[in-house]
Amino acid sequence: MKKGLIRRMTKEDIDMVHEIEVLSFSVPWSRESFEYEVQNESAVYFVYEEDGRVWGFAGMHHIVDEGHITNIAVHPQKRGQGIGKLLLSALISYAKENGLVGLTLEVRSKNHVAISLYKSFGFVQEGIRKNYYSNPPDDAIIMWLWL
Repeated sequence: MKKGLIRRMTKEDIDMVHEIEVLSFSVPWSRESFEYEVQNESAVYFVYEEDGRVWGFAGMHHIVDEGHITNIAVHPQKRGQGIGKLLLSALISYAKENGLVGLTLEVRSKNHVAISLYKSFGFVQEGIRKNYYSNPPDDAIIMWLWL
């Protein structure tokens, strides 16, 4: 597989994580959002690091006995190499180790690559949020993985 490592995100990673966020989403989170998340006790973020650089990240909120995946992104130069799978695996492992009953997320209905990734891990569609996303407008598919 990959020669990098998956580890918890630190404040030193925020610049690289924010760069990936901006390159990946039409309405990216602010740098301040990640500064908050790295200190948020209910937030769990992992990064994929290779050769001293962060190339991907994934995060979720641990809410009672469920996990809500907030974002998963891989730098455009490293997409298609299995990094997203490694990051999603890290979130699922964390959830299982911490007794969560399931993980949920919203994904753009037109993001077929992400939907395929989630389905490959056993996530199933449980609903739709109409017009959830703007710029460009799109519905969100609500997916769950029951552990």
